[in-house]
Amino acid sequence: MKGLPFNRTQGLVLGFFGLVWVALVVILVVAPEVYDDALRLPGGDLDQATLVFLVAISCFIALLVVGVLQRWRWTFWLILVAFILGGALRVPASILQLTGIMSTDLPAWYVVLQAFIGVVEVVVGLLMVAGYRREGTWGSF
Repeated sequence: MKGLPFNRTQGLVLGFFGLVWVALVVILVVAPEVYDDALRLPGGDLDQATLVFLVAISCFIALLVVGVLQRWRWTFWLILVAFILGGALRVPASILQLTGIMSTDLPAWYVVLQAFIGVVEVVVGLLMVAGYRREGTWGSF
């Protein structure tokens, strides 16, 4: 048996994308007002806007999944930078929102979820760096 067509680093990134996409859909079904508040389209059809948002994000995630499976170098660096920088900025922003220093209209559970996602992004990004140091882009950690 040959095994999976991807290594641990790729599997971790693919799993993260899968969980984020599922969370996106669950939030859209259970609490669509979160996205309605985030999109804030004046006079527009929010149901249509959230559907367009979901399709656009899904297409972007699909492109990144293909890039991970094909081991495209540019997707490695894009994901690495986005995970480390985005995750590192997401955590303090969430803390500032939860403490009231930075205002937000988002529910507290969503802000906590964003902080958790930020922590996971940083950890995955650091594991990607470890894999890069061992074997190059898309190397296994």
